[in-house]
Amino acid sequence: MKVLAALSGGVDSSVMAALLQGEGHEVVGLTMSLLEGTVATAAAEGATAAQREAADARALCANLGIEHHVANMADTFRSQVVERFCRVYLDGRTPNPCIDCNRHLKLAALQQQRRTLGLDAVATGHYARVGFDEVRGRWVLRRALDEAKDQSYVLFRATQDDLAHLLLPLGELTKSQVRALAQERGFACASKPDSQDICFVPDGDYVAFIERYSAACDAGAYDGGALGDGRPETLAEGVGAASIDGEFDLSTLKPGPIVDNDGKLLGTHQGIARYTLGQRKGIGVAAPQALYVCGKDAKSNTLTVGPLDEALVTRVTAHDVSMVDATALEGPTRVMAKTHYRHVPQPATATQPDADTLVIEFDEPQRPAAPGQALVVYDDDVLLAGGTIA
Repeated sequence: MKVLAALSGGVDSSVMAALLQGEGHEVVGLTMSLLEGTVATAAAEGATAAQREAADARALCANLGIEHHVANMADTFRSQVVERFCRVYLDGRTPNPCIDCNRHLKLAALQQQRRTLGLDAVATGHYARVGFDEVRGRWVLRRALDEAKDQSYVLFRATQDDLAHLLLPLGELTKSQVRALAQERGFACASKPDSQDICFVPDGDYVAFIERYSAACDAGAYDGGALGDGRPETLAEGVGAASIDGEFDLSTLKPGPIVDNDGKLLGTHQGIARYTLGQRKGIGVAAPQALYVCGKDAKSNTLTVGPLDEALVTRVTAHDVSMVDATALEGPTRVMAKTHYRHVPQPATATQPDADTLVIEFDEPQRPAAPGQALVVYDDDVLLAGGTIA
């Protein structure tokens, strides 16, 4: 097939491209240029790292003897990922920008680029598996064989059309096998460490980034998202964009009361946006037993904390539901569910009161599921559905 390979310059995407070429596919490499304009102004370290990654991807393509393109998707990344991240965070919820990035860029935008170039499939370096299930009569997304690296959670927004035109060569491999393959091929990225933080906030200081980004937007720093290497751009047409809206409400970054579940004042927090449900460290309240964040009220700017038994939950509700393996759940369904990326899937019963609502009841109490994160449910290793936790 003719395959559009999404290349980041890292070890996973590099091995992915080499494997596809080895299987006889005609591979075209594409690197997304994301951190331009206002985002680059607010995330200089991340933008510099992105330039290095693009150079590494270009060198890999030269090594493999394949075409390499750079697509300027900075507008889409800013409007659909960065600004969404800022607004959800400032609303007191806990965003997962990687899910939005996969939804709007690594799935939708790359598939659009594939169609524009007249290619057969998109390939990425995700650790997950995709295939057609004859019994179900549908394309299915499965967990990776390497459970420690499985990334199916962040791909739950994939449509049937996405899956029909998606190749995931690393789903059957372990990370150690991938690094060994890179070493065998003499790839410079063989020992490159995995990224651990959000690409546009590499230092992990989300609040500092939001403050810088808001200030940059207010100052009109957005420059249109032009590519930084001076080359003409031909692949960005058809990718949606939205105008800058830098009017952010920073009130949830201001101090407010910390109370227990009885309303007793325990201390002062530094802004409820800085905390997430279930958090234990960094609350700033001395107590004879460990305290966890049990609730956040953005309207009153109040943080509620309590011991672990008061923080645990069994019921989780999600909206904005994507049905990957079916159009709807037919009655109560036994599933394995997870409420954040590192959560080991737990047994639960899922129901769907309406098309846009997914409710699960865990068999055993779990740490609180943070609104803004994703709830994803599986039938064994097949991803059934997911949604945004409400």
